Amino acid sequence: MKKIDKLVLRSFLGPFVLTLCIVVFIFLMRLISQYLNELVGKDIDFLNYVKLFSFFSLITIPVALPLAVLLSSLMTFGNLGEFFELTAIKSAGISTWRAMRSVMVMVGLITLFSFWYNNEVAPWANLKGYSLLYDIKTAKATLNIKEGIFYNDLPGYNIKVDKKFPDQKSLKGLVIYRHPTADFNAGNREVTLADSGQMFIINNQSYLVFELYKGNQYSENGQTGGTGSYASNESRQFTRSSFDHYKMVVSLESFGLKRTDENQFQYHEYMKNAKELRKVADSLKKEYRKTKDGLFPQSKQYFSYAFRAETLPKQSAPKYGKWVDSLLKKKPIVLPSEKEQVIAGALNQAQNVKSYAQSNKTYLSEKGKTWYRYDLEMHHKYTQAVSCFVMFLLGAPLGAIIKKGGFGIPVLVSVLFFILSYVLTLQGDKWAKDGLIMVPLGAWFSNAILIVVGFYFADRALKDSRLFDSDVYVIWWERMTKKWKQSTFLKKWRGDKAVYSN
Repeated sequence: MKKIDKLVLRSFLGPFVLTLCIVVFIFLMRLISQYLNELVGKDIDFLNYVKLFSFFSLITIPVALPLAVLLSSLMTFGNLGEFFELTAIKSAGISTWRAMRSVMVMVGLITLFSFWYNNEVAPWANLKGYSLLYDIKTAKATLNIKEGIFYNDLPGYNIKVDKKFPDQKSLKGLVIYRHPTADFNAGNREVTLADSGQMFIINNQSYLVFELYKGNQYSENGQTGGTGSYASNESRQFTRSSFDHYKMVVSLESFGLKRTDENQFQYHEYMKNAKELRKVADSLKKEYRKTKDGLFPQSKQYFSYAFRAETLPKQSAPKYGKWVDSLLKKKPIVLPSEKEQVIAGALNQAQNVKSYAQSNKTYLSEKGKTWYRYDLEMHHKYTQAVSCFVMFLLGAPLGAIIKKGGFGIPVLVSVLFFILSYVLTLQGDKWAKDGLIMVPLGAWFSNAILIVVGFYFADRALKDSRLFDSDVYVIWWERMTKKWKQSTFLKKWRGDKAVYSN
């Protein structure tokens, strides 16, 4: 490797690693802000949060790689141009493409790594991350009983306290309703009132204990009716008991994190690699076409008409000709008593056909969207990887043209092109999912447009264009105004205006 390659490559790797970490951190903060209310306040240990953020850091890498390549390419060649190192390289007879060759090879390796990562690591990280996120979102919040409000997150209990002391254990004025969880129609069968009490958790946060003082307990025993109504007063028994000290133990089994079987999430397209996505997409495509081809034959059962060919022997099947037209011209003879019956039958038949057509239209639409979705995700395994190289074709020539390094202009230009890429990707995906264009066209829509823009900037960089220098446009404007003042049209217009004024 020559010294120029080492110089350019060393200038690229540092900003690339730094910007990749920054971009991953930004996307991770976006995740936290999106699910903040569902992540905090849960009785979940710190290790599970570390796992969640680790999985989602891995998930964001395929999206962060193109932006990191774009920003680091801009910074690298912007710095080389700002400090005239790129000018010195060109003066030595080395072209811009030759100066970019080492970084281009590195970006090619990053592109191959991105495809491998999208195909192997990303599905695994998506499965682990989103399954853990679902379990955290569905986990109940930490036990938090507030003053004067009924707390009903404990299955089978409604609890209210009048006052809660600063130690968070001592309570005043307790009302505890207990009802069976198996029969919601049974109502509150047991009520406990206490003047004061204490609340604490035992056995590794598995049980909640209430120590109650000076209170009464009311209970009702009796069977409910078949429809869930109470039994008659004669068959019910009411019991009242007093206590000076009573201990109530409640299970906290419903709290904490309960892991769901990860196999339940494997149906999603984000959890599959390219081979699995292609297999599912081909299967959905066959089902879609089979259903579509069977619409017309199956719709015949909703029609009733005479001389149907499939109901008659071949030798007696009628042949279409002029005699059919002559029969149609004849005025049908329908008795008044049969008219309403005929109209009702025709209306019922038309409604059946309409319902059949609408249900199949909805079914085909949903089946088609599912097929497009899996096929689109399969193509994105490739497009996200290729976008790394496309972003290099944008960033490197732009850096050589702008000749500004650091985190100022490069960051602004990178964000603008990344937003443009994101918008084009969303638009292409929308068209593909709606069936307006072919899935490959929608998936590659963003890369196809940006690579043309990248080749344009590369051509400008090879010709040492001053595309973003303000003095170029000032000189151009002065030159155009000068030509305009010297034009024969302007002279003629001034002459006509002078004659008119005289």
